[in-house]
Amino acid sequence: MPYASNSELPDSVIKNLPSHAQDIYRSAFNSAWEEYKRPKARRDPAETREQIAHKVAWAAVKKKYTKEDDHWIEKT
Repeated sequence: MPYASNSELPDSVIKNLPSHAQDIYRSAFNSAWEEYKRPKARRDPAETREQIAHKVAWAAVKKKYTKEDDHWIEKT
């Protein structure tokens, strides 16, 4: 399920995040997808690998971007 390009990201990501933030999201998702492939590596075994990877990806975006109104803006 890793994403090879930004065009493969979920519509909610493509429609809302600027290109650079999409790069961050994709990179973090793919990294988390690999890191949490074993259920024992997950804090909450009830969460799926995909759920965790999306959470990690959003957290990575939020380190560099902030949402103002309906737009994501890079932090300075």
